[in-house]
Amino acid sequence: MDPKGGTELQFDELKKRLPEHYWEKINITTSVPEKTPIQKGRLNILWIKNSYDQPNVKPWFEKPENHIKYDWYIFNSHWTFEKYRLYFNVPTSRCRVIKNALPTRQWLQKAIYKKDQPLRLIHCSTPWRGLNVLLTAMHYVKHRDIQLDVYSSTQLYGDEFKKMNDKHYEPLYEHARKMDNVNYLGYSPNKRLITAMQDTHVFAYPSIWEETSCISAIEAMAAGNIPLVTNFGALPETCGDYGFYVPYDTNPQTLAREYAAYLEYIKRILPTEAMQQQIENQRQHFIHFYSWDQRIKEWIAFLNNALQAKGISHEAG
Repeated sequence: MDPKGGTELQFDELKKRLPEHYWEKINITTSVPEKTPIQKGRLNILWIKNSYDQPNVKPWFEKPENHIKYDWYIFNSHWTFEKYRLYFNVPTSRCRVIKNALPTRQWLQKAIYKKDQPLRLIHCSTPWRGLNVLLTAMHYVKHRDIQLDVYSSTQLYGDEFKKMNDKHYEPLYEHARKMDNVNYLGYSPNKRLITAMQDTHVFAYPSIWEETSCISAIEAMAAGNIPLVTNFGALPETCGDYGFYVPYDTNPQTLAREYAAYLEYIKRILPTEAMQQQIENQRQHFIHFYSWDQRIKEWIAFLNNALQAKGISHEAG
């Protein structure tokens, strides 16, 4: 099975849940404009998950004449929408925010954390999004019972991409392998990652990359992990009031020291009754708000109105 990132997994879920007759009337392209041809007579939608500054979207959006090619632009966060509005002046009348959703599974209640337990962290992202900062932070932490599992690889983008790019990050992987408080695990499919999240306590992501949503954070929070992230990109929107935010800093050493201090703080407060209740509240909120049962209703309501406005019936047959 080919590796799949968040965009592909979200599209697969939509394909499974949206009734078949809609697909006869719509044409959805994910992230990259005109990756698939625009189809006359259908409702053409660009489902945007890439950041505004990415080279596979920026040149296209910098040409205002392109903006009318799609009937609708669907964004995965308000942060993403605001960036495209600010930098490209996309027509707001063609824009809509529909957030990501969680895969359907049994999300188990988190076991109560006790202060004599090791604090287990999980990091699951591509290596250029802050792994260097996180490994440096793990050198700074004083408690040796703070343990980090690292799932990081370029395999997510396929064998050819890995062959061309993974070698550049091998020194970083090797650094992780040699650390006593780090367990480097490389690439793992999404289902295994979610299973692993059931046994960890903190989603460790000192991101230096402007996330447009961060599906991994949503999954980790539904699994009862505290999100310790930077206040960068859409992460504050995604994690909300449940997040612990380290101020983003362009100096990786400064960011790593600050991140290590937050880890020590979480280690101290996690056993408290208040934190245990907060984690359960967080878990319940994310399971409900990000469920596909909720999200498919949003998609269907949006499509019904959009099809009607274009003069296309949304009914089957």
